[in-house]
Amino acid sequence: MIDVKTLLKSSIQRQTEQNKSTKDENLNLEQELYEKYLGDNGVSLKEEILPIPRFHHRLPKEDEPLRQKLREETRSNFLQRRSRHLLDNAELKSLWTLLDRHQTAPEEQLISYSDFKKVVALAGPKVQHYFTATVFAKLQQGDPQGKVSIMSLFNYIMRKVWMEQTRIGLSLYDTSGQGYLREGDLESYITELIPTLPQLEGLEKSFHSFYVCTAVRKFLFFLDTLRAGRVRILDVLACSFLDDLLELRVEEASKEIQEQNWFSARSALRVYGHYLNLDRDHNGLLNINELAGYGTGTLTQPFLERVFQTCLTYNGEMDYKTYLDVVLALENRSEPQALAYLFRILDLNNQSYLNAFSLNYFFRAIEDQLKQQGAEPVRFEDFKDELFDMVKPKDPLKITLNDILSCGKGETFVSILIEFQAFWSYESRESVSSDPSQD
Repeated sequence: MIDVKTLLKSSIQRQTEQNKSTKDENLNLEQELYEKYLGDNGVSLKEEILPIPRFHHRLPKEDEPLRQKLREETRSNFLQRRSRHLLDNAELKSLWTLLDRHQTAPEEQLISYSDFKKVVALAGPKVQHYFTATVFAKLQQGDPQGKVSIMSLFNYIMRKVWMEQTRIGLSLYDTSGQGYLREGDLESYITELIPTLPQLEGLEKSFHSFYVCTAVRKFLFFLDTLRAGRVRILDVLACSFLDDLLELRVEEASKEIQEQNWFSARSALRVYGHYLNLDRDHNGLLNINELAGYGTGTLTQPFLERVFQTCLTYNGEMDYKTYLDVVLALENRSEPQALAYLFRILDLNNQSYLNAFSLNYFFRAIEDQLKQQGAEPVRFEDFKDELFDMVKPKDPLKITLNDILSCGKGETFVSILIEFQAFWSYESRESVSSDPSQD
């Protein structure tokens, strides 16, 4: 009698041996072809093959102080070498002298490309790195003979040198060495920058910590969109905030300029002063009733409640940092970062869109205030339709953040939802514009 089980085992074994033999033959054939092709290209496997260089080095851990210190010292030496390749004041003055001496059209302060090349050759290797043919072409401003303003060339190199100096200076505070600054790194940078800014000389030392906090929050609010607690150094260089901060080196500035500059002493004292005035119980924190006095005092109750539900609070009260985020959002409602911040508060169910239910939730508070003032009521359907017409969302039933950002009326949209005064001004816009007494 035939044993089926034995037959199956023997059959499987034969197939496995055949497959293994075929696999070994294929590997041998592959190796032979590989050696043949290498030989055809003049490469022999007998030659010594250099090892692949290591391209990744893990960051030292907190319990490896020696490795951390070595890494910090290495980065410091690298940044110092980079700094030595920058033009100093004497070299910049020498460059301006060369440009002035080799002007092609002195009466117009223009220089041709041939004279430009002479300047580059005489200026030395440091300038050659900046002054290229591409740069010359980009700085042309329609001169029929292709000449460029020497002032444009000099301003270009001044800006490049400043950018590299600033990048090196910021990199010194990059404790992780990964190209970004954490909140503590930014605080250290601005703290050490304060003594070099003449406009901040009048600040009392007791206020320095609040000033640093006020300044750092703007960087984090606008540049740390993922709320990771850090900002990229390249993003800091690309934005205008450093320019505003370093404008404080000018000893005198008009009140208007100081009020417009978030980093000025006047602006910082204004923001902190408002915070202290709102803090009626003087416990250093703001509750929902105290925050209700912000601005015109007409922020709606649903919006205030959502602020405290969404933002970081301590036993139901917010600290100065959280307050600064609210201020930055409300004072810059046309900016994408502020609209994203406010949208997150308006998005009741964290569903990434606003629908009729969300709009009605915030509209009810406005409706109540209209009744209290004896004003003509507004139907929610009319209000909702006007908001949807204003934004023109892709989905006729949902308003997303992208819809708000792309409609060009995001500031108006959020304002009339969260602030009664803004809603009233919007509703009264036609009667005000048609009132002859306003002409």
